[in-house]
Amino acid sequence: MRRCRLAVNTLKDDDSGDHDQDNCSPKDGEKEKNDEEEKDSNTTKRKAVVPGAGEHPLQYNYTFWYSRRTPGRPASTQSYEQNIKQIGSFASVEQFWRFYSHMIRPDDLTGHSDFHLFKEGIKPMWEDDANKSGGKWIIRLRKGLASRCWENLILAMLGEQFMVGEEICGAVVSVRFQEDIISIWNKTASDQATTARIRDTLRRVLNLPPNTIMEYKTHTDSIKAWEDFHGLVNASGGR
Repeated sequence: MRRCRLAVNTLKDDDSGDHDQDNCSPKDGEKEKNDEEEKDSNTTKRKAVVPGAGEHPLQYNYTFWYSRRTPGRPASTQSYEQNIKQIGSFASVEQFWRFYSHMIRPDDLTGHSDFHLFKEGIKPMWEDDANKSGGKWIIRLRKGLASRCWENLILAMLGEQFMVGEEICGAVVSVRFQEDIISIWNKTASDQATTARIRDTLRRVLNLPPNTIMEYKTHTDSIKAWEDFHGLVNASGGR
């Protein structure tokens, strides 16, 4: 198996697909339509997917998401939620491959783009109820390795190789100009035994070199860093 190598460059922020979106400004005639489409696409009341006849069910249902932004644009929680797009959900091995086989690979994405794969019902946002007390392991990759590492990561996640019960929330691959980033999110940042098991499994399934640097960052810390960076903290906690 080809090893996934650490990126040479490091960034001050994790820049891994969270609240890192541009605030798009649709034309006046399109805004109402876009808002309505977004409401429909992100509703939590949609009917859950089920395995088809004769298919191999997964332990959990999952949803693919996609996001992209223009670097340098101002961001906000609202604009992030508006710009992240739901690709679709699946409940079986066969349904996963029907989605995945038609999706562009991370190495072929351009600009600031992200794929997210999360359990159905969990949004890839720090503030989601399933994520707010958790965190993520972050690995920075040299360009050209994201597709292989992303595939190995999500197959391990779907195959329940992490062996941490319901702790796994999802995974993200973030394509950037000088490096790519993959991360895996879990529910409970304070559970050190669980985060250590996730780290060790991640090293194994990605066949990482022993000297690979892996960073664990709580979502609480991510939110604080984001707010400090954008200077949007106020007394009411709004942005």
